[in-house]
Amino acid sequence: MKVNISNKHNATGFPTIRLRRLRRSAPIRDLVQEINVSVKDLICPLFVQEGSNKPHVIGSMPEVQRIPLSKTIDEVQAISDLGIRAIILFGIPSHKDDKGSSAFDDNGIVQQSTKLIRKHFGEKIAIIADVCLCQYTSYGHCGIVVNKKVDNEGSIDTLTKIAISHARAGVDIVAPSAMMDGQVRSIREGLDEAGFADIAIIGYSVKHASALYSPFRDAAHCTPEFGDRKTYQMPFTNVREAMREIDMDINEGADIIMIKPAIPYLDIIYQARSSTNLPVAAYSVSGEYALIKAAAMEGWVDETAVMKEFLTSIKRAGADMIITYHAKKMANLLLSE
Repeated sequence: MKVNISNKHNATGFPTIRLRRLRRSAPIRDLVQEINVSVKDLICPLFVQEGSNKPHVIGSMPEVQRIPLSKTIDEVQAISDLGIRAIILFGIPSHKDDKGSSAFDDNGIVQQSTKLIRKHFGEKIAIIADVCLCQYTSYGHCGIVVNKKVDNEGSIDTLTKIAISHARAGVDIVAPSAMMDGQVRSIREGLDEAGFADIAIIGYSVKHASALYSPFRDAAHCTPEFGDRKTYQMPFTNVREAMREIDMDINEGADIIMIKPAIPYLDIIYQARSSTNLPVAAYSVSGEYALIKAAAMEGWVDETAVMKEFLTSIKRAGADMIITYHAKKMANLLLSE
């Protein structure tokens, strides 16, 4: 049979082009894989509880614990041994008041944890400290409350004091998560004036008022005493507003921007990556973790497979780094592959 070579080579579709050729074996699939999640992309959250002498299991977050200060080194060592290079600290104080004074106490739980980790690990681990007031105030809001309303200016003054206290303790990065207008600018100016110009800021630039934070509030004991956080956390319906929040944080001096939660907001992560050259972080929050764990415990999904798919999708959308409660499990998987 005579073959028309010209027509064969000019074909632009099936059967000349067969995309399955590059899927027919695992080694070939590995060769053409476009996105890879690395252990270096992962940031592991750590809850440290003041006044405790043993770990406490968090019911809504299986395998995640609130740990005492005495167990911090062991936990960070386990994280480091997996190749994870960064942690983010959340403190659970033994004392709360209307001013959130435990948050900026130089002997507070985050400050003590930071000093201990820095002394033991030096520069081996990047220490990020969450800067917020919800765990530290008696009313559980992320800012200072005056007459049942969150006061923006009073809140950013306090957030700045917290960030400076964290810097004195030895953190590498502060991460203001209160969603107060002007918080990044105030913290940047405060750090610079206090002699901490080298301390970086991750702006929780797009922190949505999400239903996926409930397990975190269980972990950190920070459910609001009244109302909700919709007057400062942004609505999940507004894409243009999200981009304005990102622009604001960049203009105020953020070194890294963050989108939180991650999985429901891959479109925001993608747009952020397309609009800025700053590093982009994504926070895969407690509710995302809990949904996977709960379904896996019922036998409805393969936890490892879903975890890998979700984290890869966050990376594919454009995140440079991912805060995830699956960090240790994902690192173990990467080590075994």
